[in-house]
Amino acid sequence: MLPFEYINSKISPQIIKKEKFNIIKFDAPYNPEVKESEKIILHEYLSKTPKANLIFLHGIGNGHILYLKWFAEKFKDFGINTYFLILPFHLNRAPDNWKGGELFYSASPRKCEVRFHQAVVDVRRTIDYIESISNFPVYIMGFSFGGMISTLSMAVDKRIKKGVLAFTGGNWRWINWYSPYTESIRIEYKTIKNEMGCYSEEYCAKMRGNPEKVISKFKEITDIFKYPVGCYHYDPMAFAKFVNQKVLMFTGLFDKVINKKSSDSLYKMLPNAKRIFIPAGHKSSYLFRKYVAWKTKNFLFS
Repeated sequence: MLPFEYINSKISPQIIKKEKFNIIKFDAPYNPEVKESEKIILHEYLSKTPKANLIFLHGIGNGHILYLKWFAEKFKDFGINTYFLILPFHLNRAPDNWKGGELFYSASPRKCEVRFHQAVVDVRRTIDYIESISNFPVYIMGFSFGGMISTLSMAVDKRIKKGVLAFTGGNWRWINWYSPYTESIRIEYKTIKNEMGCYSEEYCAKMRGNPEKVISKFKEITDIFKYPVGCYHYDPMAFAKFVNQKVLMFTGLFDKVINKKSSDSLYKMLPNAKRIFIPAGHKSSYLFRKYVAWKTKNFLFS
């Protein structure tokens, strides 16, 4: 069984009704590393006049989840049922003292492959849940790390009809060695290495080879997992060529968290994507939320 595959059993959701949204909980079909992630948790924003369903994925860290939920409120008004998926190791899916998503920051391809694809399974189970209650098309939107998981999800599950990738990228070289958020990964490389012996950017680049040439040899998704360099097994860049759905991508002109080389690496591999540049950095992109929401609505309904 590939890392993103699972046994599709009947979902028995627990539904907690709130004033603005419902909290939906059901069992994850895998054994996570922390017990708090055993339940998949959705914040369900139901429109009064629905025309579509959208799975929304946040980035790493608890701090920005609250303000990203603005999009769920807005999309609900646009006629889009929005399912804000709390990713593994965040909020109630993590120990109380965690800042959110710590286990995703790892230099180990073996560990990341499992953890990233557990998030993909969460997306796929969310689709199972949506299909049990709605016949409207399913779309996906992801910010930052959520955009990476969205890319992987679209590649492996064609029930997703369109995708929006916001301020995200691919090619781990440009993320792990240059993003200010991945300093802990760089320390791990330099102090204890990983199972492939990577300890420096130069060594990692040599190990990865030319990504475009490597990826060009992948004829189907199973080929990714046969390749011996494990960081390709969860690199959005490697999966992007299999995303044949229409994609709208937002890139921040001054984004240092996901730099231009990383964003370009992902965009170039997407066969059916349109790109919009935003004059902002990673966090300041929130100032353009109304524009991003409007463009997303028009794209999904076009």
